[in-house]
Amino acid sequence: MRSKLKSIGENGSLVFNHNMKITQLGKSGRIEEAIKVFKQMTNRNTVTWNSMISVYAKNSRISDARRLFDRMPLKNLVSWNTMISGYLHNDKVQEAYELFVRMPERDLFSWNLMITCYTRNGQLENARSLFVQLPDKGNPVCWNSMIAGYTKNQRLEEARRLFDAMPVKDLVSWNSILAGYTQNEEMGLGLKFFNDMVERDVVSWNLMVDGFVRVGDLDSALHFFQRIPNPNVISWVTMLSGYAKNGQITKARVLFDQMPERNVVSWNAMIAAYVQNCQLDEAIRVFTEMPERNSVSWTTMINGYVRIGKLDEARDLLNMMPYKNVAAQTAMIFGYIQCMRMDEAREIFDQISSRDVVCWNTMIAGYAQSKRMDEANRLFKQMLKKDFVSWNTMIAGYAQEGKMDKALRLFEEMMERNVVSWNSLIAGFTQNGLYMDALRHFFFMGKEGKKPDQSTFACGLSACANLAALQVGKQFHHLVVKSGYGNDLFVVNALITMYAKCGRISSADQVFKDTDAVDIVSWNSLIAGYALNGYGKEAIQLFQEMEKNGVHPDLVTFVGVLSACSHSGLIDQGLKLFKCMTEEYSIEPVAEHYACIVDLLGRAGKLEEAYQLVKGMPIKANAGTWGALLGACRIHKNLELGKFAAEKLFQFEPHKNSNYVLLSNIHAETGSWNEVEEVRMLMKERGVEKQPGCSWIEVKNQVHAFFSDDSAKPKTAAICKTLMTLTAEMRNRGYMPDIKSSLLDYR
Repeated sequence: MRSKLKSIGENGSLVFNHNMKITQLGKSGRIEEAIKVFKQMTNRNTVTWNSMISVYAKNSRISDARRLFDRMPLKNLVSWNTMISGYLHNDKVQEAYELFVRMPERDLFSWNLMITCYTRNGQLENARSLFVQLPDKGNPVCWNSMIAGYTKNQRLEEARRLFDAMPVKDLVSWNSILAGYTQNEEMGLGLKFFNDMVERDVVSWNLMVDGFVRVGDLDSALHFFQRIPNPNVISWVTMLSGYAKNGQITKARVLFDQMPERNVVSWNAMIAAYVQNCQLDEAIRVFTEMPERNSVSWTTMINGYVRIGKLDEARDLLNMMPYKNVAAQTAMIFGYIQCMRMDEAREIFDQISSRDVVCWNTMIAGYAQSKRMDEANRLFKQMLKKDFVSWNTMIAGYAQEGKMDKALRLFEEMMERNVVSWNSLIAGFTQNGLYMDALRHFFFMGKEGKKPDQSTFACGLSACANLAALQVGKQFHHLVVKSGYGNDLFVVNALITMYAKCGRISSADQVFKDTDAVDIVSWNSLIAGYALNGYGKEAIQLFQEMEKNGVHPDLVTFVGVLSACSHSGLIDQGLKLFKCMTEEYSIEPVAEHYACIVDLLGRAGKLEEAYQLVKGMPIKANAGTWGALLGACRIHKNLELGKFAAEKLFQFEPHKNSNYVLLSNIHAETGSWNEVEEVRMLMKERGVEKQPGCSWIEVKNQVHAFFSDDSAKPKTAAICKTLMTLTAEMRNRGYMPDIKSSLLDYR
C-alpha cells in the first residue's frame, strides 16, 4: 500500500513538472518543444490539457487549441474559460460567444471574459447587452471591464455614468476612470477626478505621471512623481521613459542611477532611451551590465542596430539570443526590408515557427514596397488570420503597381473595411489617373457610413483638381469645413491646388489667407497655382512675400516660380531667379529646374541657347528637359533639333504616345508627310497605341466624361455634327490659322 501511494505521489510530481515545463516553453515561444513534451506524457490530467490549449492559443494556433479542446476526455470550468480566453487572445469574438453559449455552467470569470472580449474589439453594444444579463451585479469586476471598454473607445461620458451608477466601487473602478482621462489626454478632468478620489494607491499616482508625460508636461509629471508616497518600479520607469521620449537622455540616466531597486523592465527602459536617441554605444554598455535579460532586452538592442543600419551586428545579436522570439525576428526582417535585402528577410521569415500577424504584415509590406506583388499575394493567401493592415497593404501595393482591377477586387472581398481601406483605394485611383473612379468611391464611402478623414479629402480634392471639376470641388470644401478639417494643412494645401487647377486663383488665395498657420507646402501650392494660370508677376511677388515672412524656399518653390516666369515670358526674371537659387540659397538645380529654363528660353525662340543649356547641364537631362525642348521646337518649327530632342525623349519614354504625336506634328507643320508616316510606323513597331482623347464637363454638380472613340454615349453623333458645323464656321470667319497638326491627332 505504501509503495503504491509512493508511486502515485511520484507520478503526480512528474505530471506537475511536465505541466510547468509545457507552460514555460509556451511562454518563450518554443511551441514545438511544448508539443513534444505533451505527446510524450503517458499520464495527463485536466491541467495538462488546459496548459497545452493555452500554449496553442497564445502562440496564434487557435485551430490547434480548439481541436485539443474538443478531444479532451473530461472538461472542467477552467477548460471552457481557457478556450474562451484563447479566442479572446486571437480576436475571435464570434467563436468565443458560441462557446460561451454552450457552457454547461458559468462563473463570474466566464462572464467577464466574454464582456472583455467584446469591449476589446470595440463591440460595446454587445458587451452592454451581456452586462445587462449578468446574474449577479454586486461584484465590481464586470462593471470595471465595461468602464475600461468605454474609456478605451473614448466614450468617457458613458464610462462616467456607469461609474456613478455602480452599487459598489473598488479602487480599480476609480483607477479605471482616472486611466480614461489620463490616457485620452484629458488632464484637466483627470486632475479634478484625482483630487476627488476617496482612496488612492501607487497606480493612481502613476496614471497621473503617465498622463502628464503623454501631453509633454514633464514639469507636472516630475511634481507628481516626487509626491508619490511609495513609488514603485513602474513610477520610476514612467518618469524615465518620459525624459527619454522628449530627448532628455541625461535626466533619464540620472533617474536610472537614483533608482533604489531595478528590475529587468528598468534596464530595458534605459536601453530603449539610448536606442531612441541613437546613442547605441551607451545602450550596448547598459545591455552588457544587465544582471539578467529577457526577450525585450534583446529585441530592443536588435531594433537599435536596425535603426542605424548596422544589419550585420543586428543579425549577430539575433543569432546569440538564447531563444528566438517573433518580435526580435520581425525587427530583423524589417531591417532587411528597409535595405531592400528581401531574400535575407525571407530567410528569417521562413525560420519562424510561430508567426504573429505583425510578422506576416511586415513581410507582405516588404514585397509590396519591392514591387513583388506575386510573392506578397502568395503570403497573403497563406495567412490564417488577416487584419485591416494585411488587406490595406495589399490594396496599396497593387495600386502602386497600377493594377487597380486587382486592388478593387481585394477591396470588394473584405468583410469589413476601415477608413484606411477606403483611402488606399481612393488614393490608388487618384495616383493612376482614374479620377472619376476616385470620386465615385468617395461617395460610396459615405453611403457605407464611413467618415472621411484628411487623407480622404485630400485625395478627393486632387481628383477634382485634375478633372477641373469646380462645382464638385466646392462641395468638397463645404464638407471639409463641416467635418472640422478646415485648418488641417494637408487638406488646406489640396484645396489651394484644387481651386488653382480649376482656374479660380482668387479662391485659392482666399483659402491661403484664411488659414491660421500655413507651411512651405501652402506657399508652394499657391505659387504653382499662379504659374499655372499665367500670373507670372503675382507668383514672383508671392515668392518675395514668402521671403519677408521668413519662410526659406526649397526645390519645389523654385520649380513653381521658374515655371511662372516661363508661362508669362519673364525671361530676365527667370534667369535671375535661376542664378540666385544657387548663389543665395545654395540650392543645387535638379532636372525640373533646367526643364523650366529650357522651356523659358524655348518659348522666347532662343532654341540654340536652350540646347546649349541642356548640353552643359552638370546632371543628366530627363524626359521633362527633352520634352520642353521638343515642345519649343514645335512652336518654332525647328525640325532638325526637334528630331534630335525626340530621339532623346524616346529613350526615357519609349511607349508614351504623346511624344510621337508631337514629333509627327512637327513634320506635318513643315509638310514632311513621308516622315509623318515613318513616325506612325515607328509607333506600330514599338507597340505604342494612340489613346483616345478624353474631356470632362460638369452638369448639375456631376462630372461626365467623353472619349473621342466612344460612340455608345447618347447624342454622340449630334455632338460631332455640331462640332463640325462650328469648325466650318470658324474657318469661314478666319479663326482657324493652321489646323494640320490638330487634325493629325485625330486621324
